[in-house]
Order: sequence, then C-alpha cells, then structure tokens
Amino acid sequence: MQIIDLRKFITSTVLTSFALIVLSSIGIASDDENKQAPELPPGCGAIQVQAGNKVSFHTYALGVQIYRWNGTSWDFVAPSAKLFADSGFRGSVGDHYAGPTWESNSGSKVVARRVDGCSPNTSAIPWLLLQAVTTDGKGIFANTTFIHRVNTVGGLAPAEPGIFVGVEQKVPYIAEYYFYRAEN
Repeated sequence: MQIIDLRKFITSTVLTSFALIVLSSIGIASDDENKQAPELPPGCGAIQVQAGNKVSFHTYALGVQIYRWNGTSWDFVAPSAKLFADSGFRGSVGDHYAGPTWESNSGSKVVARRVDGCSPNTSAIPWLLLQAVTTDGKGIFANTTFIHRVNTVGGLAPAEPGIFVGVEQKVPYIAEYYFYRAEN
C-alpha cells in the first residue's frame, strides 16, 4: 500500500484549482504583447521603470509565498514559484526563489532588490518594481536592469495566527514578471 503525503496532495490540489480559476479569465499573450510593458493602474506610478529600459522577457509565475509565525505576526520568508512562458502555465522557463532570485532553465540568473510597490488589489500581494543587483550567465535574464511583478493573485500572509512559533505557511499565488534591459 502506498502512503500519500496528505499535505503535499492538498497543496498540489489547491494550487491546481487556484490556477484553473485564474486561467479562466486570462488570455494567452502573443510574442508582441510579451515585449510590451504592463499597463499600470492609477496609484502605481511609483513602480514605473526608468526611461531607457525595455521589456526583454515576460513570464507567468505559479507558486507560493512562504511565511513564518514569530509569535505575534507572520514574517515573509521567501517565494517559491515555477516560471512559465505563457498564461496557460506551459513551457517551463525557470524558477523564482529567495534573494529574490529568478533562474532560467538554461542557467542565467538575476538577483534583485525591491524599489517600490503598490497594491491595486488589496486581496493579493503588492505589485513591485525591483532593480537588478546581480546577473549571471547568458540567456533570458542576462543584463536585466529592472523587474516588474504585476497582476498578482493571492499570496497574502495568513489571517489567522500560527499554532506555534516558527511554524511556516505556504500561501498560493500567481503573478506576471516583466524583465527589462537597458535599450543600448
């Protein structure tokens, strides 16, 4: 008899259901649309990318935001997401993890720092502007200057307190990431 890890099964089921709900309202973008910067809603001017940078790559993320209970509140620990080429979550292109870091399947990598954020949807993690700190390797993330995290769904810290100090909670989220390079 095979024993199934119930926690992994539930997490997988929740993520799959979450993705299907969101996908029903998202269309698949063409290559031309993938090279256009996202439209920022009112109140998000602080996350505008500096002039002289253009979109070099666009991915769709499906994953979790990890939080740890400190006894009085939830501390953000790290993201853990798979990056995909289209909104149907097809064509795996890499991973997103602590740093924050984005690493392509071919090995190119960018580590960034948060510049600013805005919250057009209070039921989801903020939209962010991040600036590259380091890039490594050749490929889709080479020479990245800025990153946008936009069109977020889910990922907020749990509303209920943790059952003990140090317990971690993984909260499903979906987002789009736009990677920029200097025009020259």
